[in-house]
Amino acid sequence: MMVKKAAGLWMALAVMAMAGSTAAYGGETDTYVTGTYINGTDVSGQTVDGARAVLENPDSYCLEVVEKNGDKEVIKGSEIGYRATVTGDLAALLTQQNESGRVTGPAVQHRFTVGVTTVYDEAALQERIGRLPCVSGEGVVKTEDARISSYVEGEAFTVIKEVYGEDVEPDRTMEVILAAVAAGQNRVDLNSQGCYRGVNVTSEDPRLIQLCAAMNQCRDMKITYRLGQEGEILDGGQIASWITGTTDGQIQVDQEKAGAYVKYLADRYDTADRPRIFKTAAGNEVELTGPFGWKIDQPYETAALISMIQTTQTQERTPQYTRTAVAGETDWGNTYAEVDLSNQHVYMIQEGAVVWDAPCVTGDVAKNYVTPPGIYSLTYKEKDRILRGKKKADGSYEYESHVDYWMPFNGGIGFHDASWRQKFGGTIYLYAGSHGCINLPPEKAKLLYDYVYQGMPVICYQ
Repeated sequence: MMVKKAAGLWMALAVMAMAGSTAAYGGETDTYVTGTYINGTDVSGQTVDGARAVLENPDSYCLEVVEKNGDKEVIKGSEIGYRATVTGDLAALLTQQNESGRVTGPAVQHRFTVGVTTVYDEAALQERIGRLPCVSGEGVVKTEDARISSYVEGEAFTVIKEVYGEDVEPDRTMEVILAAVAAGQNRVDLNSQGCYRGVNVTSEDPRLIQLCAAMNQCRDMKITYRLGQEGEILDGGQIASWITGTTDGQIQVDQEKAGAYVKYLADRYDTADRPRIFKTAAGNEVELTGPFGWKIDQPYETAALISMIQTTQTQERTPQYTRTAVAGETDWGNTYAEVDLSNQHVYMIQEGAVVWDAPCVTGDVAKNYVTPPGIYSLTYKEKDRILRGKKKADGSYEYESHVDYWMPFNGGIGFHDASWRQKFGGTIYLYAGSHGCINLPPEKAKLLYDYVYQGMPVICYQ
């Protein structure tokens, strides 16, 4: 008997133990069993209408935002004007529980998701998301890739280790939380949703290590540009700041920054088409501009500069020019021709001395054929040439003039003999001048022809 009682007692305890794990209930069938969660909200003991009221109650909704470090932030429905309408079949869930015997307990899952439509103030939600510490960055360690240290004179570049922080990608975080609220969810894990920034470059990255070594080579180099009588030094600190990486062991240089430096040189040292002061044969100073002068070939020099940097070696360079002048204090040196337009006289200066001069007739002012002042260079020289004006509709030319000596320097404008003229100099140019050329007495033009040469400066001034 004692054994039966013991056995009976054991069976009773076993039933009680099972009841602690699962239990079947009779009685009420119009309420959800204990432990029932719909869309993350506890609706235990609620009727279908009661569960609907709970799920649609704006004051009961909140979204728990779980951060990487375990901290949690709660966005309340009241903060964002939240309203929900249940569209799923709540009654079907209750029927399912009743048909399965209304079993409950820790071993049984009663978590369901039903469809809802939600309405909320998106601007208010976005503002609230923006105030999350992981988004706003208040007190949050920022994720940083490994990088090269900044340039400090006298110190080598080093690799600074990466930082694994707790800041998120704002756009991704906004997208995830908006979707969670729209679905009526009560919890969202930012880490599992891939919202946190990741480290893309570590201090072990061989490309970063290679880049650091290359920048240390550049740190001690310098490039000295020779520009006329002056020099310009590009130091290693500035060079190193232009390096964007390495490819197959070769340094890659920011082309825009290299180009900007070459442009700086051109802006500072180019003289072509820029005003300069010229001292005339009479000793006066006049300001002139014109195409003759120095002009750096910027595309060519940018490519050359990048190539020099890639060698990591200190060196000197004279730039490549698209236009050149005479090296010295002035672009025109001490051998040139000058045309005094006001006094209608031409001078040939050789080695600083006047070796030839002559009266002339320049462009007709009355007909607006004025010879333009400026600094030019002789294009070429030629004998026995026919000069022609514009071609007319009938195929003839405005004029045709044979000259023995032709010395152009500004397009179709040049020195030449004018055998058809009896007089030169004075004020003839004001009413009976040329089409822009410098008309010279024939015997004088012959002598000038022997002095001038291609590329020689020609300076016209008022």
